Amino acid sequence: MRTKHIIHCSLAVALLTAAASCTQETVSTYDTSRTGLDIWVGTPVGAVFESTTYNYSYAYEEGSVTFYAQISGMPADHDRTFRLEPFGGDSSLVVSTIRTEDYVIPAGEIGGTYNVWFNTQLLSDPALFTTNEGSISFRVVPSDEFGLGSENHQQFTVRLRNYLAKPDNWETANFPRQPLSKFFGTYSRVKYQFMIEHLHLIDFEINYNTQTAYDEELNVVSTAYAVHLQQVMQIALEEYNATHDTPLTDEFGNLVIF
Repeated sequence: MRTKHIIHCSLAVALLTAAASCTQETVSTYDTSRTGLDIWVGTPVGAVFESTTYNYSYAYEEGSVTFYAQISGMPADHDRTFRLEPFGGDSSLVVSTIRTEDYVIPAGEIGGTYNVWFNTQLLSDPALFTTNEGSISFRVVPSDEFGLGSENHQQFTVRLRNYLAKPDNWETANFPRQPLSKFFGTYSRVKYQFMIEHLHLIDFEINYNTQTAYDEELNVVSTAYAVHLQQVMQIALEEYNATHDTPLTDEFGNLVIF
């Protein structure tokens, strides 16, 4: 943003002499010769975080991190495209697992919500980030349409993890809680990853006495809803096996079943 100066003058007349007095007012205007693009992770409005976390274990294949972008200039009368580039941290180890897009800010709009994608199956070493956290950063690739945004909105960092623990309530649970195995069978890391990817639930409980299908605050589902989730996973598995050369197999070499 730049400023221009507007001069206001008033004429004072007193008897035989006339004197002109002037004052200067600063008015803000947009510099349309350059448009910066702010990017950040956090919330669409208000919260801007330095980093966010992605856990490869929470998706069997591909999962995503959400980020936000907003122009610092004026909206345009045409769609504008921008790209991100990964850098720093452990980028050399994980760049092959990352998918970005040609992100578009539509005509007349000032920003939007976007995703960076990570594919667990493309990790060069399945043990990466299982004991030590990694990281990778992203920034806008400068173009004719966009330059870098404001100082604190020029990049964001994703902390990388790859750790998944077996839920304590998988095999046993005290009544009225129900063990997850009652609905989802034998535990395996691959099975749990696949469930998280499709159900978007982690470490949830099944409670026989709960009437609400899913209590988000307590992360508890009813028995009836657990049956529904089992059916969701059966359908997801059928779709996976129909679209892949080999059926879904766990880390022990066993076919995944629900």
